[in-house]
Amino acid sequence: MWGFQNNTITKLLATSLFSVACIVSLNASSAHALRAGSWSWPVAGAHTISRGYEAPSVFYGPGHRGIDLLADEGQEILAPADGVVHFVGTVVDRELISIDHGVFLSTFEPVTSTLKEGQSVQRGEVIGTLTTSTHCACLHLGARQGKEYLSPLALLASIPAAVLLPWD
Repeated sequence: MWGFQNNTITKLLATSLFSVACIVSLNASSAHALRAGSWSWPVAGAHTISRGYEAPSVFYGPGHRGIDLLADEGQEILAPADGVVHFVGTVVDRELISIDHGVFLSTFEPVTSTLKEGQSVQRGEVIGTLTTSTHCACLHLGARQGKEYLSPLALLASIPAAVLLPWD
């Protein structure tokens, strides 16, 4: 009898702790605001990531605030979602375009664009072409929510929801 009760209590305790951990982690970050799969990929064809997102430990600390997608010079870059062009220009030594999607801001570099700030774009619309960079032979895709940098994969990849299975 004690073995059955002990096993049931253990399962209840483990399930409760898991639930609390999930709630705390969702409230502790902006991850709950992300909608996985809400963005489409900004390059056609294969999606090879040459460098992933590396969050900085402090706001101005070192990190890699985006992902690098292998792409060819001259390749068309597509809007990942509907939005309004936020910025087009050169930052340091790279041409850049950013799009305001309401809650999120996407950035693309090095990309040459003829679009103008304030111009509306639709998901899948060509926003520019990839140019050369000393950074890599790739498209650097960044994402922000307010001033907080996020991994663009959270918006690009459609990750299925976790399903808790019965203990027995």
